[in-house]
Amino acid sequence: MDSFISKIRSLDAYPKINEDFYSRTLSGGVITLASSIIMTLLFISELRLYLHAATETKLVVDTSRGETLRINFDITFPAIPCSILSVDAMDISGEQHLDIRHDIIKKRIDVLGNVIETRKEGIGSPTIDRPLQRHGGRLEHNETYCGSCYGAEGSDDHCCNTCEDVREAYRKKGWALTNPDEIDQCKREGFLEKIKEEEGEGCNMYGFLEVNKVAGNFHFAPGKSFQQSNVHVHDLLTFQKDSYNISHNINRLTYGEYFPGVMNPLDGVTWTQETPHGMYQYFIKVVPTVYTDVSGHTIQSNQFSVTEHFKGADFGRFQSIPGVFFFYDLSPIKVTFTEQHVSFLHFLTNVCAIVGGVFTVSGILDSFIYHGQKAIKKKMELGKFS
Repeated sequence: MDSFISKIRSLDAYPKINEDFYSRTLSGGVITLASSIIMTLLFISELRLYLHAATETKLVVDTSRGETLRINFDITFPAIPCSILSVDAMDISGEQHLDIRHDIIKKRIDVLGNVIETRKEGIGSPTIDRPLQRHGGRLEHNETYCGSCYGAEGSDDHCCNTCEDVREAYRKKGWALTNPDEIDQCKREGFLEKIKEEEGEGCNMYGFLEVNKVAGNFHFAPGKSFQQSNVHVHDLLTFQKDSYNISHNINRLTYGEYFPGVMNPLDGVTWTQETPHGMYQYFIKVVPTVYTDVSGHTIQSNQFSVTEHFKGADFGRFQSIPGVFFFYDLSPIKVTFTEQHVSFLHFLTNVCAIVGGVFTVSGILDSFIYHGQKAIKKKMELGKFS
């Protein structure tokens, strides 16, 4: 047994020296103190990296199909009233959503940006007790009201009981409503009066759009839109205005859900129109993004980059629609962010490397200083040091 213990003792790579042979120096004390501080700082830094999750980034080809894209927006137009502002969306597949109202909220604002009390949907309250019937006579007490669509009826029993119904029927026909005062419903509801009443006001519009995950555009413009000879146009004659100020503030614009670290380049952007007419365009490249946190929860979202362009009213022989247009296209590359903690073994390896590395370098430095001092002292004693 004693021989076995002796063999084990002979394998000791750390032989001990009697304390009587130790020689402690000032330089050794300074180096020990400095190395201890360095080791402590490096250990704290490594511990912080271990306790916090690291994010791994990968680029992969986006193979998803048939998905939808959610666009969240909050945009303020200081010089366009809510009553004439509309939002449309369309994509390269041919799908169109015109004058979207669901999931969208409008707030009337004054010139100072203060929110005016929201009124109910509709143009206003009737001012004529007996509205004009479709057949041409006035509504009697024993009759059911069925207003005329003024030639835009979709069927024999189609009724337009409000000004909005007439405008919608005209839109489906691809017609422009040139003079609302000639429409009984619009005259009763005070359509033009309401527009004049909101003159000088602005509009804050916020909500979201759910569109196909293909290239397309959505835009904010005055007037009701319709298709005329396969061309997308807006009915601007209705409002009897010469110019439209499309100055705007983008409070928020995102493609998908929020995830940690996302940067939305258009948040807080403000643009002021200096010419009477024009169209402001944003060209957006959407990058699909998947974010997975340390708990395994996955967020399907998007990032985007953007360029801007302002087009004046006259472009060649055509007149551009006054409005703010967002043209977006999708990148074929998807970015994945994965949060993960550093393993304990990796942390332990780094700590050992810190302690061993600092200890070794400190020992080499101390030995260099000690033997250097010793050599200089010896030469001084022999009188050879000059």
